Amino acid sequence: MPDTMLVINAGSSSIKFQLFDLMPTVGQADPMPARLRGQIEGIGTQPRLLLRSSEGCGAGYEEALPAAVEGMPNAMTFLGNWLREWLGGVLPVAVGHRVVHGGPAYDEPIVVDDAAIETLERYAPLAPLHQPHNLAPIRAIRSMMPGMVQVACFDTAFHRRHPEVADRYAIPEQLYREGVRRYGFHGLSYEWIARRLHDVAPLIAHGRVIIAHLGSGASMCAIQDGVSIDSTMGFTALDGLPMGTRPGQLDPGIVLYLLSRGMDAHAIEQMLYRDCGLKGLSGFSNDVRDLLGSPDPRASLALEVFIYRASLAIGSLTAALGGLDALVFTAGIGEHSAVIRSAIAERSRWIGLVLDETANLMGRSCISSADSQVQAYVIPTDEERMIATHTSALLARRR
Repeated sequence: MPDTMLVINAGSSSIKFQLFDLMPTVGQADPMPARLRGQIEGIGTQPRLLLRSSEGCGAGYEEALPAAVEGMPNAMTFLGNWLREWLGGVLPVAVGHRVVHGGPAYDEPIVVDDAAIETLERYAPLAPLHQPHNLAPIRAIRSMMPGMVQVACFDTAFHRRHPEVADRYAIPEQLYREGVRRYGFHGLSYEWIARRLHDVAPLIAHGRVIIAHLGSGASMCAIQDGVSIDSTMGFTALDGLPMGTRPGQLDPGIVLYLLSRGMDAHAIEQMLYRDCGLKGLSGFSNDVRDLLGSPDPRASLALEVFIYRASLAIGSLTAALGGLDALVFTAGIGEHSAVIRSAIAERSRWIGLVLDETANLMGRSCISSADSQVQAYVIPTDEERMIATHTSALLARRR
């Protein structure tokens, strides 16, 4: 059996995982094929194991889990035991993790140790929806398998080479030195798309590209020659575009106003991370599919705000790049909603973007028309494979 590597992408109530072969069979096209893809969802409510594809079970395999699988440590213990049995007792050689915030300390993947965990815990207030859940499986695996090599890959790392003018807020220098700066997020997704462009659209891979990562968390990134130039997200994952439950760009005076009304910091944090965005505007859902299917005028307003803010971001990032060669849609909404793609493109006709609506409806890779001055693509993201790529490279350097 070839060596395998496990990749974990943990959220608040789910654990996405993939198992990759590090030594594929002779003649296999994929240098690092995925043997297993799945997730545990409903952690804390009704946990279920779902397999999207595997050698032993077909895609769509689903298994209800015992109610005792509650909380991240128990879920990781179950997953570890399940994988050990599935692999016939053979452990992976390493585990790669998505960690959202690397702060000013980390601009590339690292092997996790006690000092790294302590440092990363300090960034939890900057990404409270993600960082604690990213770190929980790392702790669980260290407890179950103390000798296992674990690698943390950061969503902020891809953006750390921004020009300083894009990283700065207009605040006192001391705060910048303390780490108050524009980090940007979804970097693993952007890095994957930037690499995929060399295969999908080699003529523009070195050009001026905006990638729109549109999902429950949403942002955009300006890329020049494969390097991040600027991003809509900043110090935390609240900034930029409206999201499923987060407001996006917000006048800081609103926070001062809420404090003056007697709301404490915890209550404001909960509201900004859980009750704003599409959910706050519509009053009932953060899911674009629900909003598109609803006759409620608040649903239409929520989508209109999302589309309007996305089009403004395209204009801003086009200015940062000094022009635009291509726009790439990715993530849940970007990959699957032809309606949202079309509406954003319609507001972006001024930069020369024209969609081929048939190609858009069919979800083809290239969705711009033949006479469009700016090309448009739909490229699926794969954060887990990007994590696997980084983890494999780090393992090779350690040998």
